Amino acid sequence: MSDRITVSIENGVADVRLNRPDKRNALDREMFDALVDTSASLAADSSVRCVVLSGEGESFCAGLDFASFQGMSDGPRESSKSESSDTDEITDTMQGRITHHGQQAVYGWTEMPVPVIAALRGHALGGGIQLALGADIRVIAPGTKMSVLEIRWGLVPDMTGTQALVNLVGLDVAKELTFTGRMVEASEAVEIGLATILDDDPHARAMAMAAEIASKSPHAVRAAKRLFNDAPKVSVAEGFAMERAEIGKLIGSPNQVESIKAYFDKRAPDFADVE
Repeated sequence: MSDRITVSIENGVADVRLNRPDKRNALDREMFDALVDTSASLAADSSVRCVVLSGEGESFCAGLDFASFQGMSDGPRESSKSESSDTDEITDTMQGRITHHGQQAVYGWTEMPVPVIAALRGHALGGGIQLALGADIRVIAPGTKMSVLEIRWGLVPDMTGTQALVNLVGLDVAKELTFTGRMVEASEAVEIGLATILDDDPHARAMAMAAEIASKSPHAVRAAKRLFNDAPKVSVAEGFAMERAEIGKLIGSPNQVESIKAYFDKRAPDFADVE
């Protein structure tokens, strides 16, 4: 595992931390690789029931490493593979996927079968805000600044941010944030839907929430995430059919029966992991 990210797992909760605090956890090639690899590894771990994603130090993620921008300022490059840069590799479409490498660094958390909670403080800028939007829930500290910053560099969001922004804040607000690149303070972020909860200690709040989620039936939690993730992509009729299919699989299943027994026995449930 790369030293760009640390992971500890306890009681079904994966505590994942970007580990480049001296650079405000800026995204370089190694960080992109670590995000893709870590999300894939955790997605395959059936013992994981919830993930908390945060950054070491004072910031969640300040966006793309400045060295990448300095390389772009040299102007167009030849397309020779022998001279391809880190940015070229990050934007190459991944084989068998709908994403390029940079998009998968975010989408890997969106498509994670279990809930992902981002704990935000300091900065979530550019690629950092897009990574935060890849989570299911965002807990943000007062004083945190968020920005769709790509317009400053003459770019557009391209780490799945355009899709996530529209779903969370609506089309007009997504356009305004993208066109201006303005800074959004934590309280406004919650008000407009960029963040979910304001808390002085976002990591502690996220970990407590994750522990509560991990105590619920993992089959039901995963089914709920599938339904909500697919809801914007399907027709109403398809959504209703998906609801029927998911609940049909859950009713009478071992973990659903255990949910009921534990409640009436007034004890903590003992759920089996998803196979």
